[in-house]
Amino acid sequence: MAAAQQHRFDPPWNKPMNDGLNFTIKGIDNVPDLYGDITDPQLVVFFAGNQFMVIDELLAAFRKAYPQYTRVFAETLPPGILAKQIESGSITIGNMRISHQPDVYTAGKSRIAAFSDRFSRTETYARNKLALMVPKGNPGNIRGLADLGRKGLRVAMPNPEWEGIGKRIEEAYVKAGGEALKQKIMSEKVADGTTFLTQIHHRQTPMRILYGESEAGPVWYSEAFYQQMIDHPIELVEITDKENIEAVYIAGQLKNAPHPEAARDFMNFLTGAEAKKLYRKYGFTID
Repeated sequence: MAAAQQHRFDPPWNKPMNDGLNFTIKGIDNVPDLYGDITDPQLVVFFAGNQFMVIDELLAAFRKAYPQYTRVFAETLPPGILAKQIESGSITIGNMRISHQPDVYTAGKSRIAAFSDRFSRTETYARNKLALMVPKGNPGNIRGLADLGRKGLRVAMPNPEWEGIGKRIEEAYVKAGGEALKQKIMSEKVADGTTFLTQIHHRQTPMRILYGESEAGPVWYSEAFYQQMIDHPIELVEITDKENIEAVYIAGQLKNAPHPEAARDFMNFLTGAEAKKLYRKYGFTID
């Protein structure tokens, strides 16, 4: 009973495909950011990790629209990690090495721009903004970004070295309180241990808040929205427009896509009405 309580909020938060043995053990053998068929996939998509909540329905809808693709593999790791995976040719998680190269890679505008010479086609398909994730009841009385500089308040913060959202949040800190607020949260509070820098914020930030390790975390709006959607004891605190920033999500079809026809079909699907409907359902903004 104690072990079950200890890991009660652990991912995966989605419902994995289960047409055979399911051996997901929370806290031990649990790989929530890899999806679908790793053996001989007909399509490989690397999604920026903050979109993990959409993937189940999105891929199911794609397979329904294009029934010829029965084996799809997707990853939802931070876009910077996915970029390094593309450049190095593989990634190792635990004892598993994955050498698949993507047909389609999605990320924010700056990351896509840095990879622009690798793409034969790019398309904008969704947008997002920042919000604050706090425990249910908001015991820290968090009202905005400036509160994250409060002495002693424990903050879960994406590490800008690993995750693009970290740099965007730093921009928002400057909007909210100038360089002084950014310095306080990202230097002073990191030094005293009250700002925890994550490596994969879309998993670590909600888990730290759910397990009482952090009292607030800046995240994409859709991430806090989703935690409420699945009835986790989380609240979403809005950030004012004057302090907020916008993320623009772009999909790129790789010039060397292993499955170019499938890549083209998925790009068309991702920019179509059904995909837009699903992204809107999970808190994203759609043009």
